[in-house]
Amino acid sequence: MTKRKLSPAAAYAIGIGSAIAVGALSGLASMNGMKEFAELKQPPLSPPGWLFPVVWTALYTLMGISAARVYLEGGEEDRPALIVYAVQLIVNALWTPIFFALELRLVAFVWLLILIGLVIYMITRFRRVDKAAAYLQIPYIIWLAFAAYLNFGVFLLNR
Repeated sequence: MTKRKLSPAAAYAIGIGSAIAVGALSGLASMNGMKEFAELKQPPLSPPGWLFPVVWTALYTLMGISAARVYLEGGEEDRPALIVYAVQLIVNALWTPIFFALELRLVAFVWLLILIGLVIYMITRFRRVDKAAAYLQIPYIIWLAFAAYLNFGVFLLNR
């Protein structure tokens, strides 16, 4: 195992802070589209709008905790797990402008399926390093599956 330069507190602060920052920037970039989204027909089981930022904040926090755990527990050979994490975080952030700002609902759905695949792969990589880091991503993958249902439902109901 390679010795790390960051303390656990710094690793967790950076992990959580960077994940939340990526989510916040993605959301800010698509604010106008979210207002229009509220006027669209919604599929059954659509939650109220206020719930989305609450859930995403919790999920980004869990992502950051998991990334910090992998960073602290893993060695140089586990670096690909963190690369997959970074890639899925970027793909996650790009879904929001695709869906809200560009209003490309079907493209966003396909993008979300790609994200789900990346997250499943990330979970398998995390599990090799730290099982708790992998298990902390279960709510994320469940929410992504629900988001895919909502995304496809909005696409079908509003084309």
